[in-house]
Amino acid sequence: MTRSAPGSAGRLNTIDVERLEALLADGRAVLIDVREPGEHRAERIPDAVCVPLSRFDAESVAEHVPDAADRPLVLHCASGNRSRQAAQRLLDAGWNEVTHLGSGLRAWKQAGKATLEDPGAPIALERQVRIAAGSLVFLGVVLGLLWTPWAFALSAFVGAGLVFSGVTDTCGMGLLLSKLWFNQR
Repeated sequence: MTRSAPGSAGRLNTIDVERLEALLADGRAVLIDVREPGEHRAERIPDAVCVPLSRFDAESVAEHVPDAADRPLVLHCASGNRSRQAAQRLLDAGWNEVTHLGSGLRAWKQAGKATLEDPGAPIALERQVRIAAGSLVFLGVVLGLLWTPWAFALSAFVGAGLVFSGVTDTCGMGLLLSKLWFNQR
């Protein structure tokens, strides 16, 4: 793989499920899952290597995939958003070309492709975020009604965070939850 100067424009390619499956069957590509370890453990595409976005950079890729320079890398996540962010990090680091599975694991499953599942894994990070956000909003309302109106600020803060998350396509609460011990196994 050739590299360009850091920060120079590289190319982000999107691959479809059928092409990815063919590359993996022939051993002509390395699949990197940029979801967090708990998500990867819960359900994953066979042979995918987990290099989470929260710790993703060119050095972490080289550490987890020593032959990364010899075979094309394909990044994937749940929907394609995080893999696009990870790809941009590699392009910014000087990679000429990076490929990702456009609609992620969701597309893989919709195409009827096999996944590996671990029933003992923690629940999906997205569900954890919904549970935590809903609990905090409910707590803020209950405390606001029973204790002090200032407690409604908790609900307002969580609501503002959800709006920010939707607008920026980032999730601070998800990032915090991904650091918890049960999501790191």
